[in-house]
Amino acid sequence: MTDSTVVPRGPHPDSRAAAGSWIIDKPVFFWTLTFLALLAGGTVAFPQASAALFAQLQHGIVHYASWYYVMVVAIILVCVLFLSFSRIGDIKLGPDHSTPAYSNVSWFAMLFSAGMGIGLMFYGVAEPVMHFMSPPQGEGGDIDAAGQAMRLTFFHWGIHAWSIYAIVALILGYFAHRHGLPLTLRSALYPLIGDRIYGPIGAAVDVFAIIGTLCGIATSLGLGVIQINSGLNYLFGVEISVSVQLMLIAVTIGLATVSVVMGLDAGIKRLSELNIGFAGLLLIGVVIAGPTIFILQTFLQNVGYYFSEIISKTFNLYAYRPTDWLGGWTILYWGWWLSWAPFVGLFIARISRGRTIRQFILGAMLVPCAFNLFWMSVFGSSAIDLILSNTMPGFGEVVQANPAVALFHFLESLPLSALLSVVSLVMVVVFFVTSADSGAMVLNMLSAHGRDDTAMGQRVLWALMIGLLTMVLLYAGGLAALQTASIVGALPFSLALLWAMWGFIKALKIDYAKREVQIGAVPSPPAVVNSTGSGQWRQRLRVLLKFPSDTQVLSFQRRVVHPALEQFANELRNNDVDCAVVDELAEAQRVRLEVFHGGELDFVYEVRCRYHPLPSGGFTADGESVGEQPDDGEAYYYRAEVHFFEGGQDYDVMGWSQEQIVLDVLQRYEAHLHFLHSVS
Repeated sequence: MTDSTVVPRGPHPDSRAAAGSWIIDKPVFFWTLTFLALLAGGTVAFPQASAALFAQLQHGIVHYASWYYVMVVAIILVCVLFLSFSRIGDIKLGPDHSTPAYSNVSWFAMLFSAGMGIGLMFYGVAEPVMHFMSPPQGEGGDIDAAGQAMRLTFFHWGIHAWSIYAIVALILGYFAHRHGLPLTLRSALYPLIGDRIYGPIGAAVDVFAIIGTLCGIATSLGLGVIQINSGLNYLFGVEISVSVQLMLIAVTIGLATVSVVMGLDAGIKRLSELNIGFAGLLLIGVVIAGPTIFILQTFLQNVGYYFSEIISKTFNLYAYRPTDWLGGWTILYWGWWLSWAPFVGLFIARISRGRTIRQFILGAMLVPCAFNLFWMSVFGSSAIDLILSNTMPGFGEVVQANPAVALFHFLESLPLSALLSVVSLVMVVVFFVTSADSGAMVLNMLSAHGRDDTAMGQRVLWALMIGLLTMVLLYAGGLAALQTASIVGALPFSLALLWAMWGFIKALKIDYAKREVQIGAVPSPPAVVNSTGSGQWRQRLRVLLKFPSDTQVLSFQRRVVHPALEQFANELRNNDVDCAVVDELAEAQRVRLEVFHGGELDFVYEVRCRYHPLPSGGFTADGESVGEQPDDGEAYYYRAEVHFFEGGQDYDVMGWSQEQIVLDVLQRYEAHLHFLHSVS
């Protein structure tokens, strides 16, 4: 096995700067800023030429590379589904003993707000109506067009989009949380190129990721500010113009900067939970006030059509009946999702430590997807019903002329329309702020070796850069320029992503091979036959029936575990094997043996003192009730748990003898050597 197939522990030394200071990956940071300066300067200096160039780029990519975007998205979807249903899905995004840091509700709220919030508000009414009025083929405005419109909308907002987000988040979360590499896209290449990820190749991958992310965020924020402007015009008569939109960007980026200063938990988390509450209320209100039975019927019917047609739609390029519709919708969406993937993927990876791959995919792909489809069905089917029933004459033409006002005009058909419009406008603003805030955090991490504890000014800088690029693209060509930026930005990133997926699958195969070697029942103490061993089972039984305190476990680690590991290490040294015993009992209540294998994966056997909630009626071995933890008042007991490099193995060696510990280390080391042999 070569050194490019193993994953090191810890980030590159260059990234180990003090928290709260300016932490910059200089090649990534300065190359990205140089590119942005050239783009912004050229666009502002030559706005008409820039708009023409954007149009040519979009036409060229749609004409020559549509097949490539379709192929990439199909590969990603198949890969994600394979990971979710295979046994590899049991691997965690983090050590084996890690647990999720956020509840399911908070986690879902954050990934939803970062992932698609603004898009759902902008296209929830507009897209189904536009497909209904102008389908890719055939006549619009009839019953057949209505069903086709909803199926196409489901296709664009379904599992394809979330599979793109999921694969990027899985790659980043796996290498960062499980193997201690930087939380940047370059880390996925370690199984392929080893330490060269810290050189020009890795820097180029991260630069592509930042540029693609900026283009994707600018597209969404541009849609958001256009819709905010339209909402203000509808409610208060504010002029719809580029100058007003630029001013709105400045104001909302200012709010996002405040959220950046507040931090992840106080800023993004709270705003996301607020907005998911608003979204739920708005959704329920439309279901009740709208054609309820029609909504529920069409939702179930279109879900069935969606899954029955998913393969044919995935690969449909309209090759025999060419249409401009494909480039204006499907290819645009695939480029948009791909350009957003580094941002959303890194953000979701940041908040997903401790979840298994299967749990992550089911939670981060299926649950948001179901919400998306229901949202689109509620708003889209209700809007189409308004046109079919002629309840709002001219509604379809209004939406086609200006998609940004679609939501506000639709709400006119419902009771309390003014209140609902204000709530919707607030939701768009909050989605704008959370997208810009989380986007600034992600861009900062990509340019800072994956660190998120940098100086406040560094994070604020990226929030300002997001606002600047959005302003520039709006100034250069409005919505068309934003859409082109997302498609163009996705092209180089998609190449890097395919390469990263290859490295990810390769690393997972190695990880799974090691788990297969090591997996089994929770070990019992190895049998020891000697003159003093007859009473050991009674001591072990007392440990099982009572609940040790931390003092007792630490004493056991010093008296038994540490000498046992030293004994094994001395024998390894006698056989010319490089190893070390690291005593961190005073600092971290753990002691470990490290056996070094040069370019191959090292062996780690560590015993940690870990606490667990005390079952009702638990007592220590001395008969005294276990004390309360000072932080939460809960009662705990302690175990001497074995950890490997991959994390905790969930078995306790408290009460074992030195020789039993040595025999367990020997058994685990033998399994490790077998693993190295099996992957060599």
